[in-house]
Amino acid sequence: MHLDSQSGIMNLVRRLLTRPNKQQSARLCVVNRTREIQLAHSIEVADEASTRRKGLLGRVNLAAGEGLWIVPCEAVHTFGMKFPIDLVFLDRNKIVKKVKHNVVPGRLSMCLSAHSVLELASGAIQSSGTLPGDKLEFGATA
Repeated sequence: MHLDSQSGIMNLVRRLLTRPNKQQSARLCVVNRTREIQLAHSIEVADEASTRRKGLLGRVNLAAGEGLWIVPCEAVHTFGMKFPIDLVFLDRNKIVKKVKHNVVPGRLSMCLSAHSVLELASGAIQSSGTLPGDKLEFGATA
């Protein structure tokens, strides 16, 4: 495209203005298929360096049913956070490798065999009965 023409500039502006914004992308729900129970109904995806680095930092809480799926990720920290969270470490096939309940601020958690981490509101793991070996499924929210 030639940017020196008026129509070329307008086409560029239209593309930039209509480009999907990842921050406003649809949220996902996550279901534990092994136990046939929903873990969360509003999951954001952190799949870029900037969103993975930020994670949940800066938030004052995480409501029940909300969460963040960090892909790829083997370790997370809760330094600077204001609330506890549950962690679900997943392999590439979304099989649960490890779970951590009620991780309070100021901690580091890792699972070197994980491919991603699901950060959930504290209590989500216990209420769903999620255990290592369970299969999770992510999908669009209704």
